[in-house]
Amino acid sequence: MDLRKRAYGVLMGVALGDAMGMPSELWPRDKVKEYFGEITGFLPGPEEHFVAAGLKAGEVTDDTNQTVKVAEAIIEQNGRVDPRTVASKLIEWVKENDAFSNNMLGPSSLRALKAIDEGIPIEEAGRLGDTNGASMRIAPVGIISSPAHLDRLVDNVEQACLPTHHTNIAIAGAAGVASAIATAMESDSLDEIFSNAVKAMLMGYRRGNRTFGASVVKRTYWALRIVEECAGDEEALEDLYDYIGAGVATTESIPTALAIVKLADGDPVKAALYAANLGGDCDTIGAIACGICGGFTGIDGIPAHYRNRILEVNRLDLEALSYKLAAFRE
Repeated sequence: MDLRKRAYGVLMGVALGDAMGMPSELWPRDKVKEYFGEITGFLPGPEEHFVAAGLKAGEVTDDTNQTVKVAEAIIEQNGRVDPRTVASKLIEWVKENDAFSNNMLGPSSLRALKAIDEGIPIEEAGRLGDTNGASMRIAPVGIISSPAHLDRLVDNVEQACLPTHHTNIAIAGAAGVASAIATAMESDSLDEIFSNAVKAMLMGYRRGNRTFGASVVKRTYWALRIVEECAGDEEALEDLYDYIGAGVATTESIPTALAIVKLADGDPVKAALYAANLGGDCDTIGAIACGICGGFTGIDGIPAHYRNRILEVNRLDLEALSYKLAAFRE
């Protein structure tokens, strides 16, 4: 399949998972079930939602918008991942959306970007960031990278993580996601995708500021095993939520997102619906899982009515961005 179609599938997949999970994001699983019953398609943000209120059905959140900013930073630097350009683009988005003052930003990105904006050196700003913000917007690095050169991929991931998430845990998680996307764009094997994700995680653990936390690698193995051993989809989602977690921690959301890729058998729409019904940080988990699945199936794996709704509501030119990124792929 044309790599451009795969790249377009990645970015559209990020938007699909993000928009599908928007109405239920950051709500506990039992509340999601009580309020929605089951999410079966795009829905508007509930009026009482502290983040999603007022958003239209199919509207994306910061996950997609920050991914676009990282893509723009890479394109501006002709395929190079420059941490200062990444930071500048993210701060540009923050100021356009007053994100220092509302609930859009995750904790690590909020702290680090505010510090950079106030003059703290970029090398210091992200040394405590260990949540999933870097992983949620790392897709463009996966698009420009070949799984044949995981060392280069992890180099690029570390540069993208430097401004806000320069810890070994965050780099490991983001490297796993980027490697999964890079591999999905070339492979027809989910097992190969997960294997390369783990390899990149292990390499990522040797980068950045060392901090403490559960193992992203061991939790990924555990999450994949849950999917293999559960009797059905609902049981798998319940166990992923209870045992692995669906919070903003890298050590929860990245293993769970990879497990949802497996549960959905690489289907972007299934992955988006599983994530949306999961609860927790489900727009981010959906964006990550569906970005991987979109690379696996290519853009044709996402039905036209989903794509059209996303493009109509958000006015994003994901096709042009993805084609530009694909041209830099090594």
